[in-house]
Amino acid sequence: MFYRPEAGHGLPHNPFGAIVAPRPIGWISTRDGAGRDNLAPYSFFNAVAYEPPQVMFASTSAKPDRDGTKDSVANIRDTGVFCVMIVEEAATDAMNATSAPAPRETDEFALAGIARAPCETIACSRVAGAPAALECRLTRIVTLPGAANFAVFGEVTGIHLRDDCLVDGRFEVTRFRPLARLGYRDYAVVRDTFELKRPGD
Repeated sequence: MFYRPEAGHGLPHNPFGAIVAPRPIGWISTRDGAGRDNLAPYSFFNAVAYEPPQVMFASTSAKPDRDGTKDSVANIRDTGVFCVMIVEEAATDAMNATSAPAPRETDEFALAGIARAPCETIACSRVAGAPAALECRLTRIVTLPGAANFAVFGEVTGIHLRDDCLVDGRFEVTRFRPLARLGYRDYAVVRDTFELKRPGD
């Protein structure tokens, strides 16, 4: 099969998200100018550099009360900071609850019954029990083609690691089993890993 995206795929469901998968989920916390917390998951998320450590996420739709974007991007534009949590299998339902299209003043921590903790390097809340949290300062927001597509880049200024996820000096993902997004409404969980050395290692 071959298709040009502008001409349509002719399938019952769009295959694009199922092709680029699995994708890590960035659970993004922000705070608006009035001090209200927001929490939302984004599966267009990844690390993009080591030194200094940097991450990105993309927002690809809009809310009617946010002038062409979503709460996360609007809050980051206002404050210049955000925090990214890694989602564990045990937090699947809580993460999903925070994906609801709630009004901009809604506190998703309270909505989903999630405990919060303060960040150390930025004025923002984080998910208290997350396996890892990355405190970030905005470096740039890139407008992408399309009606409401934005890529947000941030430099990591602080990293929280949950103690039980550290094993012999390594951050061990099988201790918390990270959740990943597939296509459609499908998800996956990382339960097994293997090591592969590069040529020249």
